[in-house]
Amino acid sequence: MSIHDDRPPTDRAGACAGCMGHAPRREFLRTLVASGIGALVTLGASPSVARALEVGFVRGARRASDETAYPVPSADGVSIDRDNEVILARYHNVIYAFALSCPHQNTALKWLDHDGCFQCPKHKSRYQPDGEFIEGRATRGMDRYGVRRDGDKIVVELDKLFAQDKDAADWTAARIALP
Repeated sequence: MSIHDDRPPTDRAGACAGCMGHAPRREFLRTLVASGIGALVTLGASPSVARALEVGFVRGARRASDETAYPVPSADGVSIDRDNEVILARYHNVIYAFALSCPHQNTALKWLDHDGCFQCPKHKSRYQPDGEFIEGRATRGMDRYGVRRDGDKIVVELDKLFAQDKDAADWTAARIALP
């Protein structure tokens, strides 16, 4: 097509309507994802390698003014409790509880399924599912709450919030390894 083509855009597209450039976006993405999973299987990886962590919302049950209890997550995933501003994450059979806000400037973090990480929408700081800092303006990992297991519940101690750079030992210990 030249810049001097006087045909209406609908006529110009007719000659190329069958090419991949005009396939509906969802169909194209579906094909792309299926090809990627096929390539992983061919290379010996299981399809679960490509699976993102499940993300959902949960409400904790207040036990006291400084404690909230949650069911033990049955699989790796991320649960967000907006009311208590807590992120509960199970990653490689370890459970963590994080403050919902970015440690840089307290903006609510979000989960990026396609990248498998948390990100601050304000300045794009990124964090691994275990809260470790990856990149961006922040200078440390996500703030972790103290956690303990009580039978089939995870108890998050809302009065114990640990910063990776100030409370390194407590921050590292703020986790529950599952069998």
